[in-house]
Amino acid sequence: MYPPIEPYEHGMLDVGDGNHIYWEVCGNPDGKAAVVVHGGPGSGCSTGSRRRFDPERFRIVLFDQRNCGRSRPHASDPATDLSRNTTQHLIADMERLREHLGIDRWLLYGGSWGSTLILAYAETHPQRVSEIVIPAVTMTRRSEIAWLYRGVGRFFPEAQERFVRGVPEADRDGDVFQLLAAYARLLSHPDKRIRQKAAQDWIAWEDAVISQEANGDPNAYSHQPDDAVMAMTRICAHYFSHGAWLEEGLLLREAGRLAGIPGALIHGRLDLGSPLRTAWELANAWPDARLHVVEDAGHTGSEMLRKVLHEAIEGFSPARQG
Repeated sequence: MYPPIEPYEHGMLDVGDGNHIYWEVCGNPDGKAAVVVHGGPGSGCSTGSRRRFDPERFRIVLFDQRNCGRSRPHASDPATDLSRNTTQHLIADMERLREHLGIDRWLLYGGSWGSTLILAYAETHPQRVSEIVIPAVTMTRRSEIAWLYRGVGRFFPEAQERFVRGVPEADRDGDVFQLLAAYARLLSHPDKRIRQKAAQDWIAWEDAVISQEANGDPNAYSHQPDDAVMAMTRICAHYFSHGAWLEEGLLLREAGRLAGIPGALIHGRLDLGSPLRTAWELANAWPDARLHVVEDAGHTGSEMLRKVLHEAIEGFSPARQG
C-alpha cells in the first residue's frame, strides 16, 4: 500500500430526496480517475482505500453511500427513511458524482457488496467505465443471500441458532427473507434497546461467518463504533430482505454489456460467505475479465491476495511521467 494521504478536495453532494452523500478526492488532480465503491452495504468508505492507488498517477475518488459513513441523514437514527435507498438510487448517485467532478470515465474498484454495485453501475453506464478491479466478487443474487444468512450456517450451527432466535418466534421458520425482514423491523424499532440488541445479534453472525478464516479477525465487524454498526446492520437488512432490488440473476445475464471493459476479479478460494462459484460464473460471462483465485484467502483476504490486487491495479495504472 502507498503512504497515507489526505484529500485535497471534499464535500457533500445533494442527491435529492433529502439525502447528501460525502465525497473526497485524493492524489493527482490530473491523474487517471478511479472510484472506490465500499462494501456493506452501509459500511462507509475507509481511509485505507486511498492507499491502494499510486497518488502520483491516480485521481482517487471515495464516497459514502446513502445514509452511512459521513453521508446524511444517517441510518443509525431510526427516524431516517430508507425507502429512497435502493441499488437504483446508488447507481444514480454515482453517476451524479461523476458528473459533479467532471470525470468522463473512471476505473471502478471495490469488493463484496461494492462489487455488486460496481457491476450494476457498469452495466447501466458501460461507456463511463475504463476498467474494473474487484476483490471478493458478489452479485447479491437471492441464492447468494440465502447462502450467507442460512446455508453457511451448516458450518456454524451454534451461531446460526443465536441469529435466528434474535427475531420473534413467528418469523423463525419462514424463508430467509422473512427472517431478514424481521431484523429490518427490529433495527428500525423506536425502542433503542431493541435496536441495539438486533444490531448486536446481526453483527455477531457476520463475525462468525469469517471467524475461521486464517487471516480473519474474530471481531472484524463488531469492533466498529456503535453508530457505524447500527447503520450498517440496518442498511444490510434493508437491502438483503429485498434482494437488493435486483431481478434474480440480472447482473450475470447482462454481463455481456461489460464487453470491452478490462476486468480483474480476485477471489479467495476459502471464502465461505461468498463462495468462489460466483466469481467463476461472472468470469465465464464477461469476455474481458480475468479471474485470479487466491488459494490461501477468504473474504478478509491475505498477503497473497493483497499482492495480486496491487498487481492488478498497477496493470491499469498510467505510465509514470519523467
